[in-house]
Amino acid sequence: MNNEYMPFVSEILDVKKHTDIEYTFRMSYTNETEVKPGQFFEVSIPKYGEAPISVSGIGKGYVELTIRRVGKVTNEIFEHYVGDKLFLRGPYGNGFDVNLYKDKEVVIIAGGTGVSPVRGVIEYFSNHREEIKNLTLIAGFKSPQHILFAEDFKKWEQNMDVIMTLDTNEGDSSYREGLVTNYIKDVTITDYSNVAAIVVGPPVMMRFSVSGLLNEGLKEEDIWISHERKMCCGIGKCGHCKIDDTYVCLDGPVFNYTKGSQLLD
Repeated sequence: MNNEYMPFVSEILDVKKHTDIEYTFRMSYTNETEVKPGQFFEVSIPKYGEAPISVSGIGKGYVELTIRRVGKVTNEIFEHYVGDKLFLRGPYGNGFDVNLYKDKEVVIIAGGTGVSPVRGVIEYFSNHREEIKNLTLIAGFKSPQHILFAEDFKKWEQNMDVIMTLDTNEGDSSYREGLVTNYIKDVTITDYSNVAAIVVGPPVMMRFSVSGLLNEGLKEEDIWISHERKMCCGIGKCGHCKIDDTYVCLDGPVFNYTKGSQLLD
């Protein structure tokens, strides 16, 4: 009998610093075809514990995990460098299926670290622009110092409509200022019967972003969200992510809004 809690060893292939507390770790992983954006891995260090981290990138022989330094486990992870090894288990959960968005007009709204779980979707359609009608990305960060994946944004701007907004642009007029919800009305949609939207970020931001999309004419069934903040053990045993009869780590964290809107805790 296999022990579902047993992790495997993964080598750190690269480390990318975004901010003082947010790094992307590229980890060796040979079954990358089994991973979807929006899924997560448990990252663990003996004696320190483990933390659920969303997949922010998928490539041949690796996965990327963007980690915020916020506690005991993540503090210790930040003491590891290229060539060091961490323990992983996963991938877990229900991710974003890019096939659901093909041949549609796609709108992605992400706030802060919420860009991480949708980065794989953005990257896929940036590289396969012919598979969708149109793609608009609205991303919000606190300030210029909090921007994640800055190099990616420069590339994405060549293949899609990108609206980056900051809570404060600190006088830099090259950035828009304000909440992501302020810019939903600026999205051009030509066919509301053939549109899909993804919203990921803090709960309040997701709630008002979805409301804004609905006000613009989208239907609930055309919107997907992620309850990634609820992730815990990954295999439905600890019960921390259970809402009514739904285990977020098993049935999510990605949900169509028709289901996700009912998961109130």
